[in-house]
Amino acid sequence: MSYIGKNIKKIRTVKKLSQAAFAELFNLARPSVGAYEEERAEPKIDTVIQIANYFGLSVDVLLTKELTVNELYRFDIFTDGMNVNKISGSQKLDRTHPKNGIALVNLKQYIEYIVNHQNKDFLDKLSKINLPVTFKRKSRAFQLNGSEMEYNHNGLHHGDILLCVEREKTNKKDLNTGSVYVAVHKEDIICRRLSGLSKDKLILKSDDPNYELIEVNIEDLLELWEVKGVYSTYLNPPTVVESRILQIENELIELKKKMK
Repeated sequence: MSYIGKNIKKIRTVKKLSQAAFAELFNLARPSVGAYEEERAEPKIDTVIQIANYFGLSVDVLLTKELTVNELYRFDIFTDGMNVNKISGSQKLDRTHPKNGIALVNLKQYIEYIVNHQNKDFLDKLSKINLPVTFKRKSRAFQLNGSEMEYNHNGLHHGDILLCVEREKTNKKDLNTGSVYVAVHKEDIICRRLSGLSKDKLILKSDDPNYELIEVNIEDLLELWEVKGVYSTYLNPPTVVESRILQIENELIELKKKMK
């Protein structure tokens, strides 16, 4: 069962968009939006991906879970300019002290960052996120784009904030197979797990096995960052193994009771 129709209606309600306004965003006919919401039809997967990317949602969540109003407002933390007042405790963005904290590259800044990754004025103007962690190396935070590192609702999710340290892209001793990296490429910024190394390429894989391996030419990389931590508002459900272990434990308890 797909929840896409209900979620489109919920998104429109929260964002205060008419069916016509929503249709215009994604080059759809207004009656099509009505058909989706009334579950008389479903959008093409390309349209689903566009909707997910535009509103900062995971395609998986958009299709398999009925979103609540509170969840949609929560996602706005990451899509509406990283509002400092919406993040509590010590995990606040600090725009008043640009030299403090970790510089954050959000989804809307990907292309601009690729062009200006060595521009000091641009880097100084990036939002800063203050967390109770310190790194000995140069650090950067990236907002994750896409759901390739998510599988069975576990892993890294679209919109998560990745805390990274810089690595020497040409120093193989500085790279760890199995670790997650953010690769700033001259055409895109991608997040994958390092699967292997060759003389002039990095072999990267998604945690979702449905995606193919990616080979990236080292000379085409502008920067390489190793992910050391993540800030996420998504609570991962128990894995299949954890659920099975819990079930076995409960069965053992019941068995002991019967034996007594």
